Amino acid sequence: MDLDVFLPAILTGDTRAFGRWMAGAEGAIRDSLRSFAAVIDVEAVLQEALLRVWQVAPRFVADGRPNGLLRLGIRIARNLAISEVRRTKARPAPEEDLERALAMAESSPAEPDPILRETIARCQQDLPDKPRQALDARLAFEGTKGDDDLAAMLGMRLNTFLQNFTRARRMLAECLKRHGVSIEELGA
Repeated sequence: MDLDVFLPAILTGDTRAFGRWMAGAEGAIRDSLRSFAAVIDVEAVLQEALLRVWQVAPRFVADGRPNGLLRLGIRIARNLAISEVRRTKARPAPEEDLERALAMAESSPAEPDPILRETIARCQQDLPDKPRQALDARLAFEGTKGDDDLAAMLGMRLNTFLQNFTRARRMLAECLKRHGVSIEELGA
């Protein structure tokens, strides 16, 4: 799917359309930053890049190729990462992530798999109460709250929250594997 389908609505300032664009674009942008993960805070760079895409989107002019806004987002993220490396004088691992991420952006991403979504939901529902609460909290707040805040909201100590979240991830992966879903193929 060409994520530029959301572009007309984004140009009018539609935050929901931008949210849907972000949901589709975030993985490719994050992948383009993989070589920097050992030396900078990739999540901070990713968030800053998404913010900048939102800020420049009203002035964006499509070039006629698919996923133009995504390609711009990848370039913004890479430039921010390079600036951060220069600022901190760190060295990223050599990789050809930009070209790979751009090629992925230009190809048609796969449509969401409803059977996979159903399987994940079933496995998530089958988790024990506390691990499911920890996982649900992380998913619900999408990184907008820290683990210490989430733990306090659930009435858990931070260490207990982290243990429950780790158990949830492990149990979810085991359940998916029992249902024939390879986590490695999903890129997790």
